[in-house]
This record gives sequence, C-alpha cells and structure tokens, in this order.
Amino acid sequence: MLTEPATESMTSPRQTLSYLRTLFDERGIHPKSKLGQNFLIDLNLLELLLRSAELSPLDLVVEVGSGTGGMTVRLAEVAGAVLAVEVDPAFHELTQELVHGKANVTQLYADVLKRKNEINPAVFTAIADVRTRSGCTNLKLVANLPYSVAVPVVSNFLLSDTLFERMVVTVQWEIAERLLASPGCKDYGALAILVQSVADVTLVRQMPPSAFWPRPKVSSAIVQIVPNAAKRAHVGDVQKLRNFLRDLYVHRRKNLRGALAGSPRGNIEKTEVDRKLAELGVEGTVRAEDLDLEQHLRLCAAFG
Repeated sequence: MLTEPATESMTSPRQTLSYLRTLFDERGIHPKSKLGQNFLIDLNLLELLLRSAELSPLDLVVEVGSGTGGMTVRLAEVAGAVLAVEVDPAFHELTQELVHGKANVTQLYADVLKRKNEINPAVFTAIADVRTRSGCTNLKLVANLPYSVAVPVVSNFLLSDTLFERMVVTVQWEIAERLLASPGCKDYGALAILVQSVADVTLVRQMPPSAFWPRPKVSSAIVQIVPNAAKRAHVGDVQKLRNFLRDLYVHRRKNLRGALAGSPRGNIEKTEVDRKLAELGVEGTVRAEDLDLEQHLRLCAAFG
C-alpha cells in the first residue's frame, strides 16, 4: 500500500534509547527479532551514515525498514525524495505520524522482498512513480537494514535493472566481512565475488552492539557499495554469474575439480572439467575461494 506525501512541515525528535523506550511503552510495541528490528540509537553514527551517502536534492532515497521514522525524517531534510518501505504495520504507522507534513516522503507498506531472490515488484513501481513526480535523477539506498533481509536486499537491488548510484547501509559485521573479503580469506565466497564483480565496496565504520536497541549480540558495520558500470559491462550476464557462483559454492570444502564436476546444474565428466581448466590455466586441486574475481568470471564463461 502506497501512502502519498502530506503537505506541512514537522521536526523529528532525537530518537535516543530513552525516547524509544517511552514511545514503545506508550504504544504497547515490542521489537520483533524475527524481523531483525534493531534501532540505531547512536546519533553520531546515524549522522555518519547520512554524510557517507552524500545526499542532495537530486537524490531519490530508498529506505528499507523505516522503523519509527527517525532516519526517514533526517533523509527527507537533505534528499530530494524518500521512499520508505516498511513491512511492520505498527512501525509503518509510527513513521506515518512522524513524516506527516514531509511533502517529499512517500511510504510503501509492503515486504521489500517477494521471495529471497526477488525484490517485490511493488517497490520498483513505487520507485518509478516517485522518480517521475519528484524529478530526482539519482537513486540511492540508505538504510539501517533489518538483519534478516540485508543480503537479499543488497544483492537483488544491485543486480536489478533499476540502477542505484550508491548504497550506504548498516549490516551485521559478519556480512560486512563477507562483502569485503579477498581471495584466500575464510569469508571470501559467492557474496564477495558477486558484489565486487559489479561494484566497489568500502567499510565506513564498524559499529558496537551498544549503537542499537535492542542490543544485538554481534557487532555491525556501515558499508558503502558503489555500483560500477564498467565492471558490470565486463561481467555481462549478471544473473548467469549469480547462478554459477551459487552452485560453485554449494560444497566449499571440495577442490575446484570436484566442485565443478558435482555442480547441482548437472554432472560434468571430470575429463571435460580437466580439459577446460587446463585451457584456463587453473589447477583443479585448488579451492574456488583461492581464485580472484577475474578467474571466477572466466570459470563462469567456461562452465556457466
């Protein structure tokens, strides 16, 4: 359900721990761990996230998980338009109350995902609608992403035909390590290869559990992902690469020869695997996580 923007102005309260506790007690609201609802209460880190996005009146910002609306209001103060997506009815209502009067904010009450590997089409429809109405030329994802959807949101938006200029998001530290990993690291795998093949990824700041409420058991991070058109053109078929990497890393402990021969996409004779690997100059005894991005792209071209 798309909620159109209102017409008056309003100032956002400072969403500190004491403010949120009072607000939730008054409304009888309880954060849902299954939805990954952890609210950013460190206002300095919130400002760092916003600065890293380098927002301007030309930017349409997509915020996934608007929560109580605190960051939504701050985004609206510097961006040309904001599309706030929220699946929880209680928080959708809280955001609606807080952004009432912010003419450049549009709310979408919906799950951002249709399924794990697909963004809800209603989100893309809303983006197109807001972009037309606002005249914004740049599209950015800026969000304190719910832990439960961080990876599918980033990867599906990144590979979609709707091109983002920048993504600045909070994720679990474990996810940040996987996004930033290099060949040979234990965290290097399908996610790092897929994202780094089409974008430039940088760590903005590690975040302690105390930056959020309820306090998670793990650290988090602000990560910046900037899609790279030249990289994407070099990859070509990004969905083909995604499917190839998914199958290649089903059995991480196998060497490359065994992983390719036992691919879920259909068994390949090991003699054929050996022949193609020899043509590529890659030893079958290495593991996939020891190969760099370009070697993975060549493997995808040969075996994908």
